Amino acid sequence: MSNKKKILIIQKVHEKGMELINNHPNFDVEVTDDTSVENLKSKLKDCDGASIRIAKLPGETFEEAKNLKIISRHGVGYDNIDLKKAKEKDIKIAITANANAVTVAEHVMFVLLNIAKRKDLFDKTVRDGNFKERNKLPKTIEVWKKNFLIMGFGRIGKALIKRCLGFEMNVFVYDPFVDKDKIEELGGKKVDDLTEAVKTMDVISLHMPLTDKTENLINYDLLKTMKKTCIIINAARGGIIHEEDLDKALNENLIFGAGIDVFKKEPPDDNNPLLKNEKVYLSPHTAAFTDECMTRMGKETIQNIIDFFEEKLEKSKIVKL
Repeated sequence: MSNKKKILIIQKVHEKGMELINNHPNFDVEVTDDTSVENLKSKLKDCDGASIRIAKLPGETFEEAKNLKIISRHGVGYDNIDLKKAKEKDIKIAITANANAVTVAEHVMFVLLNIAKRKDLFDKTVRDGNFKERNKLPKTIEVWKKNFLIMGFGRIGKALIKRCLGFEMNVFVYDPFVDKDKIEELGGKKVDDLTEAVKTMDVISLHMPLTDKTENLINYDLLKTMKKTCIIINAARGGIIHEEDLDKALNENLIFGAGIDVFKKEPPDDNNPLLKNEKVYLSPHTAAFTDECMTRMGKETIQNIIDFFEEKLEKSKIVKL
């Protein structure tokens, strides 16, 4: 009888990550792209560990998995896993804490500049042969010296603040769990009252998990207090922004624009109003989709599983349940 640990890779990770575990003598690996509840429940039943990307992992899928000890998440969010059931069964949840911070921070700046400089509109104007109409186009806005609010100051927030300061922006941070001194040390200013803070911001970028407290945190009541020139960007989790409220605020010119990488339902329904709103810059949950980041995430996802069974997994990578 084999003493190898049985590992299920739910949705294949980067080949560099697969190489780590396929070449390891202590693991028996299976990969599945079938994320149906029935399949996952069947596959996980005899597993010691698993990795998961964006697929849902409800509690019933690992209810009967008596040997399951570790679920390694391909990313930093973990709202797609039933945490209550994981805690009940003493299953550890690990995240790729070090992989995507720089990439997501770059994506935020990319989106900000595209919206502020009206990239798509200007590009289309030239391609459509309307170069002479340039003086009739709506004006762009600068980001220099503007007020930038980072909501959530984990690794991504810390990577983002460096890039904002490079544009000489005034950076504010809303995160009840981070000390004022740490924020100031990195060049930001801590704000405690979100309702008051958003009134003076030019850019707001979300980098917090989706929880009962953060769901629909950005709603119409908050949006209508913002500056008409404000740009809001969500590369964290869908559901933090109330999508219908955002659409309404944009249509009423209450804010300048929005960049949305994540949705409450993914993929979004065809009738999601944001899909037709030209003031929204959309991307399909790909803020971390650089080749470099996908390589790092794939390797770290798998390394977390290996380190767990070798009793070397860093505590900072384990989610507190």
